[in-house]
Amino acid sequence: MKIRLIFILLLFQISNQGKSQILKDYLQTAAKNNPGLNAKYKEFEAALQVVPQVNALADPTFSLGYFVSPVETRVGPQRARFSLSQMFPWFGTLEARENAAAMMAQAKYQSFLDYKNQLFYQVAAAYYPMEELQQLIRLEEENLQILETYKAIATSKFENGTGAMVDVLRVDLMINDSKTNLKILKGKYPSLLSSFNALLNKDSGEEAIISDSVIFEPIPLNYRKDSLLYDHPLLTELDRKIKSSEARELSANLQARPKFGVGLDYVLVDKRSDMEVPDNGKNILMPMISVSIPIFQQKNKSARVEEQLMQESYTLQKKEVSNVLIANYELSTYELNQQQEFILLYQKQTRETKQVLNLLFSAYSNTGKEFEEVLRMQQQLLKYEQMKISAITKYKTGVAKIDYLTSKTLQTN
Repeated sequence: MKIRLIFILLLFQISNQGKSQILKDYLQTAAKNNPGLNAKYKEFEAALQVVPQVNALADPTFSLGYFVSPVETRVGPQRARFSLSQMFPWFGTLEARENAAAMMAQAKYQSFLDYKNQLFYQVAAAYYPMEELQQLIRLEEENLQILETYKAIATSKFENGTGAMVDVLRVDLMINDSKTNLKILKGKYPSLLSSFNALLNKDSGEEAIISDSVIFEPIPLNYRKDSLLYDHPLLTELDRKIKSSEARELSANLQARPKFGVGLDYVLVDKRSDMEVPDNGKNILMPMISVSIPIFQQKNKSARVEEQLMQESYTLQKKEVSNVLIANYELSTYELNQQQEFILLYQKQTRETKQVLNLLFSAYSNTGKEFEEVLRMQQQLLKYEQMKISAITKYKTGVAKIDYLTSKTLQTN
């Protein structure tokens, strides 16, 4: 089926920009397995089946009558009558109904596309926090190793008489904090994994492949702004609904016109036994034409007014959707730029903090003093690295949101 082929092709036409191969594979899995998305596609397929229903003629009518008391005629008594008739609507009525159903099916397809775009955004928004969590765990484990090294150095200096016992106790406190933080971070993973797998229609505990690095890829200003309102599924869906309503309005107008019917009556006639007459016992064949008289017009008038009001409603909805898309895009762009500034700041702060930490540690190695400042600067470095990872995650999630707002997740670059 042509429509099914289009659907299969859409599953694999996923944007390459800003997405790792791992995430792209998960997007394809979600497109195939997500029950909500498949339900939307079934709605579209069901809507397609309405088209052949509405453009079909009414069933012909066949009737059979038997004369209990035969009706006497010149050529003999009538025994039975067979009638076959077919009604036809006014010219163009069936075409208008077909157009209305076809446009509504297209609207369902656009709804499916928007749901798919939302799903892709949700998958990305669930994947990036797992990526972030993995990096935060790595940073905390590295921090714990560094603190263990500091403890060994502080203990050695205390034993040699060049350091204080309080330095060992201070680093012990920070090691305890680090172990607790690490335990909390690891405990968060199952809930994130469960939410992610739900989108893919997988078992909640099934392991996911996570990228081992978080990469910051800047995007240009006004990213995809030119395509914000161009061919967006939500806007196209409303356009199709407007056209469907216009076709239904035309159909209501045509319903006010007469309907035509053609038919054929066949009457069985017995022969007369009392005399011989020309055509004695000859059966009767009678073609018929009928015309409906559209006297009661209130229902058709109400149907026309209903569709006109629906067209106004869809037009206002389209304006509202456009306004929301623009507002969300501007807010998302601001937040994206904000996170980009944070990332650049944290990168700079990380470099400078490492330099300060190296100087402080060298001084401590020589004098055995200001160990507290070394520990403080180590925790400050960890904080900047953690905030950088979190900012990159928010940035990448923001890019995914703009991809959704601009409905470009299915386009190849």
